[in-house]
Amino acid sequence: MIHPIVKFGDEVLAKKAAPVTSFGGDLQKLIEDMFESMYAAEGVGLAAPQIGVSRHIAVIDTSGGKDPKARLVLINPEIIAMEGKQTEEEGCLSLPSFREKCKRPAKATVRALDRRGKEFTMTGEGLLARAFCHETDHLNGRLFISHLSSLKRELITRKIRKMMKNGEW
Repeated sequence: MIHPIVKFGDEVLAKKAAPVTSFGGDLQKLIEDMFESMYAAEGVGLAAPQIGVSRHIAVIDTSGGKDPKARLVLINPEIIAMEGKQTEEEGCLSLPSFREKCKRPAKATVRALDRRGKEFTMTGEGLLARAFCHETDHLNGRLFISHLSSLKRELITRKIRKMMKNGEW
């Protein structure tokens, strides 16, 4: 089932998501719904709060659905190591049409549980490192614009408030 993407301004995006403790059928259905919703929105990552579910779950597929082996499920993820720097244009499904250059680590290591509750550690570089950090931020109530200068962040939020006022958001 494809869920609508929650946009900036919804309070679920601004609070820390609840940890996952149960790995039953409901969780498995939610994970599949998240992948389906992410692909429908043409994203490479999606955190549960982005579909209005305040749980510590993220899905990532940097292949955009082309490589089934690229599908990653991160439950209760934690970034445990970062190195280097990259500055690339970044966007977010919850901030449609807004993209900005954003600094992230060139390499990031995440520790998480898989969809069955088994712990794993994985290191990603480039886009995967960016996705690890971006989705983990979502689960902690942060959006990528929190990594921008205060001026750029204010310009974006001002544009969004104007769009909200005009019924365009």
